Amino acid sequence: EQGMDTKIELAVMDGVATVTLDNPAKLNAINAAMWRELRAAMARIAAVDGVRCVILRGAGEDAFAAGGDIEEFLTVRATVDDALHYHDELVADALDAIRACAVPTIAAIRGACIGGGLEIAGCCDIRIAGESSRFGAPINRLGFSMYPGEMAGLLDLVGPAVLLEILLDGRILGARDALQKGLLTRVVEDDQVEDEARATAGRILAGAPLVARWHKQWVHRLMDGQPLSAEEKRAAFAFLDTEDYREGLAAFLEKRKPRFVGR
Repeated sequence: EQGMDTKIELAVMDGVATVTLDNPAKLNAINAAMWRELRAAMARIAAVDGVRCVILRGAGEDAFAAGGDIEEFLTVRATVDDALHYHDELVADALDAIRACAVPTIAAIRGACIGGGLEIAGCCDIRIAGESSRFGAPINRLGFSMYPGEMAGLLDLVGPAVLLEILLDGRILGARDALQKGLLTRVVEDDQVEDEARATAGRILAGAPLVARWHKQWVHRLMDGQPLSAEEKRAAFAFLDTEDYREGLAAFLEKRKPRFVGR
């Protein structure tokens, strides 16, 4: 299914979809084609029955993604119209597709997670990083600013103080610093990143599938700041009509593991 030049790899196994940013010669830097492929991969995942979790990772051990492909910027962002198309469509569509993913998403981060890579990780629900991973967006030294639409996701994640530190200071943060500032969910030994991501996916898969989707849906809904309508409050109890709710309660009372079916 993958083309010769495909730099976004997608594999689905046992309910987990793994998306790999695969451009290791450039530390998985993301070019225009990869942004398109990333959006397409997320669309394919949404169409596959039985996917209950997504892991995003970078190929190799040196980078999740070291940012956008700078060499390409001379052509793809040469004019305001080109730059608008690149950021407001290609990049935004990919980031929005990750954010809109109905099932939980996990970023498994080794090495450099910079610029566009940081934006991708910031759109995931859970970020697990290795001790030697590095984070930042030192684009002030390249003479360009982060597109506001892309700032929004990081602003939601870490707030204005940390985002301004990242952008104004241009410093590269180590994993422990990034964890303390709220950029990461957890930090593990470098060689444990994949195992920890898989273990986290396993815990997600042990839960009721519809409940995972509802938890994401409601967190995103609450972030928009509008009070819940009466209809929404009622809809929050949709789980009462599910087989999985009855199974979950029965399993608890019978002191056994539940067998959820997603209905």
